[in-house]
Amino acid sequence: MKLFSPITINQTKIRNRVVMAPMCQYQATADGHAAPWHHIHYASRAVGGVGLIIVEAVGIEARGRLSGRCLGIYEEGHREGLEQIAVLGRSHGAVMGIQLSHGGRKGYSDRPVAPSAITPDPNRFPVPHKLSPAEIGGVVEAWKVAARRARDAGYDMIQLHGAHGYLIHSFLSPLSNVREDSYGGTPENRRRFLMEVLAAVQEEWPRDRLLSVRLSAVDHLEGGLTMAETKATVEELKKHNVDVIDISSGGLLQANIAVYPGYQVHLAEAVKKAVGLPTIAVGGLDEPALAESVVAGGRADFAALGRALLRDPHWVLRAAEYDQSVAWPESYERGRRSR
Repeated sequence: MKLFSPITINQTKIRNRVVMAPMCQYQATADGHAAPWHHIHYASRAVGGVGLIIVEAVGIEARGRLSGRCLGIYEEGHREGLEQIAVLGRSHGAVMGIQLSHGGRKGYSDRPVAPSAITPDPNRFPVPHKLSPAEIGGVVEAWKVAARRARDAGYDMIQLHGAHGYLIHSFLSPLSNVREDSYGGTPENRRRFLMEVLAAVQEEWPRDRLLSVRLSAVDHLEGGLTMAETKATVEELKKHNVDVIDISSGGLLQANIAVYPGYQVHLAEAVKKAVGLPTIAVGGLDEPALAESVVAGGRADFAALGRALLRDPHWVLRAAEYDQSVAWPESYERGRRSR
């Protein structure tokens, strides 16, 4: 199966095309430190054969965490626990990524921040503080420092979280960004914050390590982000040496989205065909045959699994049980069945 074939991107060899999507575990300490749960959780998926593991959204600021039990990378003391996760995953063959995130107007804070003072849901979130240009510069700097810590913690890839209604996404979408300065209005202006974050991160992140961005391709709402805008954004990211694009959708505001196995793959496929950047598809790819069809059919380069890997840390070993080209951990070989 092509799903289990290796791929090399920017000098990094990944043993297969299965990606563990970043999923919040809500097991961090109150001040954002990793717990033993994280070491077990991520190491077990590496043992289970996942090619690329992306550690859950890690807050680049305290107010940017997505909950009071989410990981942080905004203090130097956070690095040690995150490094242990990376070391364990890599020791069992996985390429280790980490998603750097800022929740923005959906952040865990009494005073969340955003491009404009528009709440995503008045019943759940307060009206956010509109960031001034100087404050925007401070947030960009926080991303730069986070990239340095991720580098020093030994991660193979960082991913900038630009999806699901969080800070970068809220700058990109015209539904949440109604600014009239250089960060709002035209698609180019709304893209400015993302490009400034990218440039700052690249000052710290080695060029020979992978750099990824996750985007919500569309908002599924009238007047929201369109595929044309997202393709243009990805073209810019490609010009600025982003290695991998991860395509999701929605999350900005409540929307009616038809969910079914593979429901977001067509978005990743459209971006891949338009731009040609290595692409991660996500969205209900739980069954091996479906994940294989996405990769073998050239619709995306990787299939990302979320809930499927929560249910089964050994999803890859189970799916590849009869594929002798896929190595099992030596300690588990006795449990491998033959036809």
